[in-house]
Amino acid sequence: MRRLFAAIVLLLSASLAHALQVMPYTPEALAALQKQGKPVALHFHAGWCGTCTEQERVLNQMKSANALPAMTLLVVDYDANKPLRKQLKVASQSTFVVYKGSAEVARSGGETKPDAIRALLSKAL
Repeated sequence: MRRLFAAIVLLLSASLAHALQVMPYTPEALAALQKQGKPVALHFHAGWCGTCTEQERVLNQMKSANALPAMTLLVVDYDANKPLRKQLKVASQSTFVVYKGSAEVARSGGETKPDAIRALLSKAL
């Protein structure tokens, strides 16, 4: 029940947002956003990963400067979500998987350059 409530809150906040929204991944949140045809990306993140930490820093800087597209970024715990990694064929942490609705439109691993991350996420629009 708590996951369903979190997904509803996520949908409401994402629909009102004009900038990147960063939320923890839940299957319900991803499914709801995709069902609505919203732009969404998954970021496979590990706390021990230096590249992931750098990506997070870049995303936060770009978010505060409104330099990112209006979409939702769901942060996936790389270590805790092995079935999802296997399903999506994600081989390493620091991977972004970008969707326009339910269609995957882009994927990148290890990217830390702000312009490249912005271009990657913009493919969902």
